[in-house]
Amino acid sequence: MAKEIETIEAVARTGTGKGAARQARREGLVPGIVYGDGKDPVAINLDYNRLITRLRKGRFMSTLFNLKMEGQEDVRVICRGVQKDVVKDLPTHVDFMRTHRNSRISLFVHVEFINHEKAPGLKRGGTLVAVRPEVELNVLAGDIPEQIVVDLEGKQIGDTIHISDVDLPKGAKPTIDRDFVIANVAPPKGFGGGSSDEDEGEEASEEATEE
Repeated sequence: MAKEIETIEAVARTGTGKGAARQARREGLVPGIVYGDGKDPVAINLDYNRLITRLRKGRFMSTLFNLKMEGQEDVRVICRGVQKDVVKDLPTHVDFMRTHRNSRISLFVHVEFINHEKAPGLKRGGTLVAVRPEVELNVLAGDIPEQIVVDLEGKQIGDTIHISDVDLPKGAKPTIDRDFVIANVAPPKGFGGGSSDEDEGEEASEEATEE
């Protein structure tokens, strides 16, 4: 279910280039850019502390925001990049793309695994191997899902979970056409039946290589 659109505030940045960006950082701001929708890019500044707080909440790159700027109409945006200082790991620049509620966009959505306690394979010592902890989906900008859910109930050692086994949110489609693996239940060491840990690892490696 889509949630209420979250607001993020910014101010127009006067001047462009490295000098203006450095000045913004000295003033406790993070420079950014808003582009797309056939309009000219707009340089912006975001409050550093508010941005840090929001980044720590998670899902920043997969949240549709209502961008508010004084003197301008609100616009729907989604983050397409957060550049960070390589030493401090703190944001130095943010890229936003304009969009509309009915626009289709591709982004990575978190995979949530449930009912571990109802999976016989895990009870017998098997290990859940999450080949894809995130899945790239093509969705409507106004209906970005919080996550996709994988139910582990009844899963046995050696079982493999493909994208076709998952009920995707309405209107969401994987960006990869083939029926790729999301996870599998690998056997414990010394297990006599099913595939080996080595085989499971090879399958996961093949998945990554194919992509």
